[in-house]
Amino acid sequence: MASVNRLAEETSPYLRQHRDNPVDWYPWGDEAFAAARERDVPILLSVGYSACHWCHVMAHESFEDPATAAVMNELFVNVKVDREERPDVDAVYMEAVQAMTGSGGWPMTVLLHPDGRPFYGGTYFPPAGRHGMPGFVDLLRAVDDAWRTKRDELDEQAGRLTETIRRSASVGGGGPLPGPEVLDEAVTGLRSAFDGAWGGFGRAPKFPQTMSLDLLLRKGAVDPVVVSLDAMASGGIYDHLGGGFARYSVDTRWLVPHFEKMLYDQALLARVYLHAWQVTGFDRYRQVLEETVGYVLRDLQSSAGGWYSAEDADSEGEEGKFYVWSLDEVLEVGGQVAADWYGVTADGNFEGVNILVRPVRGDLARPDEVEASRAALFARREGRIRPGLDDKVLTEWNALFLSTLAEAAAATGRADWLAAAVTNGEFLLAELRRPDGRWLRSWQAEATSADGTRARHLAYAADHATLVDAFTRLAEATGEARWIDAAREIAHALLDLFWDDEGGGVFTTGHDAEELVARQKDLLDNATPSANSTAAYALLRLAALTGEVRFQEAAEAILGVLGPLAGAHPMAFANLLAALDLHLAGATEIAVVGDRPDLIEVVRRAWRPNAVLAWGQPYDSPLWEGRTDDHAYVCRNFTCQQPVTTPADLDRQLLA
Repeated sequence: MASVNRLAEETSPYLRQHRDNPVDWYPWGDEAFAAARERDVPILLSVGYSACHWCHVMAHESFEDPATAAVMNELFVNVKVDREERPDVDAVYMEAVQAMTGSGGWPMTVLLHPDGRPFYGGTYFPPAGRHGMPGFVDLLRAVDDAWRTKRDELDEQAGRLTETIRRSASVGGGGPLPGPEVLDEAVTGLRSAFDGAWGGFGRAPKFPQTMSLDLLLRKGAVDPVVVSLDAMASGGIYDHLGGGFARYSVDTRWLVPHFEKMLYDQALLARVYLHAWQVTGFDRYRQVLEETVGYVLRDLQSSAGGWYSAEDADSEGEEGKFYVWSLDEVLEVGGQVAADWYGVTADGNFEGVNILVRPVRGDLARPDEVEASRAALFARREGRIRPGLDDKVLTEWNALFLSTLAEAAAATGRADWLAAAVTNGEFLLAELRRPDGRWLRSWQAEATSADGTRARHLAYAADHATLVDAFTRLAEATGEARWIDAAREIAHALLDLFWDDEGGGVFTTGHDAEELVARQKDLLDNATPSANSTAAYALLRLAALTGEVRFQEAAEAILGVLGPLAGAHPMAFANLLAALDLHLAGATEIAVVGDRPDLIEVVRRAWRPNAVLAWGQPYDSPLWEGRTDDHAYVCRNFTCQQPVTTPADLDRQLLA
């Protein structure tokens, strides 16, 4: 079928999924708003993402239906947005929907004035009314009637909503830096919310909350982390055949996942399993780390060097079909040993079929016969029709995984992981920047624009902050000064383009970006760390490595703005609290000068969350000034210890 709308050349696979809809879709941009003004009709904004199950449902029910599309085209200018590609647009209108309805999610449907102000919105709407939800076409006709007969009321509603959205960006003004009592309050709060039976926090649906787990581990609260990591890695949220994690569990036991697999989840979960392995020494956590990294490098790796965004929950029109098994097929392929190991039964544990789990929680090390069965099951599954692949490459999500991979490569000594990390860093530098150096958000191999580039959309604060952290960790893993140079350059761009001179912190969008109805700040740690918490943490570490006061002062300003809120709301600020812990403890600055892999190995043999490491090629930093070859130097709180030359002496200094 020939393309009938304007989405065919977009970088987002999600947008291109809708290119053959009978809906006359526009991408977000001036053309759509000009058309709405000319026709004097509202904008119907539809926001979703490629791996979103209910986005697919609404697309099949409504956007692929010619009769529904005819109503949409007659009454509105219709705009499709990929929330992952345009988080700025998504955040503005999600806040409006939450203000109107008390909740949010995707697919998101918002009605806007032609000037961009929202006046009505919601999430999924069925084709016909049910369960208290209006039918989609009925809703559209009601909105059209109100537009023609009650426009003053819609204008008033839009004014109120827009003012509400704008107020959220006014958080700021700074304040005194919080003390260690905020961290104590946060740990107490996390312990009280902890599910002692199944791990994690709160009730279903249950998300991994990796940053909260990492914070507990950082503060020495190991037991809740062990319970949580064992339960997740034993449950259906973990892919026992191919590695990697689904986005969340619909139940408290981590049994039934929402089957989509996101790159950022792999980055954050692999990171906490890495740290837990370093702290506890449990081999099962290194196994999960290796299998999760293996999943990304096998199934989300582009030939160009970037990592793809996600795999869908659906295949062949059914959620989870790729991952579930009947008892008969498991017995045929893997034998009784596989059925026993993965808890497979005739009745199944999910709608008559089986999600593979480990019934004995935390017992993950596979005997040889089980491993042979697992390999056979994996090979059989590889012959199935795979879930849809979202093959756009997002700067932020790649940087999140790059940070984890670089850190994991250094900790484990995996040269292949380090090579993959370097390849990704070089890809980002080559493909996600304009010739003038301005970073971009999204790349896709098939979406070449008129100027020959495959990347578009200006990068956001979160992209810059995660890049600073990723390249800093790549420098620590490789000993190559070029990565510190890149991190430093990006950090200056972050502060030049996004800093709020009046309220402190970073705005989501740059000073050079499109002006939306509100300019927001990404403040809360959610599925991914917020731009502000990541900036605080990354700038503190880079300041310790380079001695640049500007980075230190900016990080402290963010902590002053958000820190006082963090203790009472630890799950919303867990990554920020990690930055606060780094600030309060002070960075342990370690420089190893000369060719001393034995000294570097001492630094890497444990998780040292508040340490930074300079080695290899010197760069402009006080850490390198006046330092003699074949020595290790350890400094804390503006005080340096005696240079050492033996692993034993360095180990004693680091343990002190």
